[in-house]
Amino acid sequence: MDTETINDLFRRLDTGALLDLTLILFGTVALILLVQKALPWLANRLHGKSRHYLLALVPLLRLIIVIGAFLLAVPTLIEPSLQNMVAIFGSLGLALGFALKDYASSLVAGIVAVGEAPYRNGDWVQIGDTYGEVTHVGMRAVNLVTPDDNLVSIPHAKLWTEPISNANNGSPQLQCTADFYLHPAHDGARVRELLFDVALTSPYLALGEPIAVVAAEQPWGTRYRLRAYPIDARQQFRFATDLTLRAKAELLRQGFRMAAVPARPEPAGASG
Repeated sequence: MDTETINDLFRRLDTGALLDLTLILFGTVALILLVQKALPWLANRLHGKSRHYLLALVPLLRLIIVIGAFLLAVPTLIEPSLQNMVAIFGSLGLALGFALKDYASSLVAGIVAVGEAPYRNGDWVQIGDTYGEVTHVGMRAVNLVTPDDNLVSIPHAKLWTEPISNANNGSPQLQCTADFYLHPAHDGARVRELLFDVALTSPYLALGEPIAVVAAEQPWGTRYRLRAYPIDARQQFRFATDLTLRAKAELLRQGFRMAAVPARPEPAGASG
């Protein structure tokens, strides 16, 4: 496609066309800012599923606004004929495909993420080695805030290569686990009853959700896993700490012995 042909595709921009493009640009930016500020503000004043549903609307509405602005701007710049549209978008797609392959992969994955929703705002997810709460689903990347309060930006392209583990999947409930390791000589039924009672008396427990105690025999003793749900997913670490400390104190008070694995001896010649 030569320069003269390309020039014929585009309209001559007069004052009215420039004004239209300016209004589209500022209108798009204003709507996106409004959506990104107003919906999280409103969601933080709600609880349960309503909060998660409202937060999940943010990336979807932003995508709709961007697509709408693009569709409004194209007829202002290009003569809206089929031949012109095919030529422009074909050339543009080929150029961007080579120049921005990885970026385009993340953008496509972002559209897939909006549609399939493997994660939403408010979800707790594990992507690779990073675990945290989803605070923003952008066009290119998803932002997680880790338990250490670090903000991590992960490209959506990880959808193609990494498993996505979603702990609550849009629900306010998230299962927490506390592990205990006991000497094999003990009354297992009594331990299960004690751990169940500890979970049942936690101030963070979501009543109505199941409580489970799972036991597994190991060469060094018995491992117990206490599984229960906090009232809110953001309480998961306080809940797990409460279960761990109170259950351990009660187990010791009842005379149960914790399992102890002896340290491995240092190989000869390793020191110095």
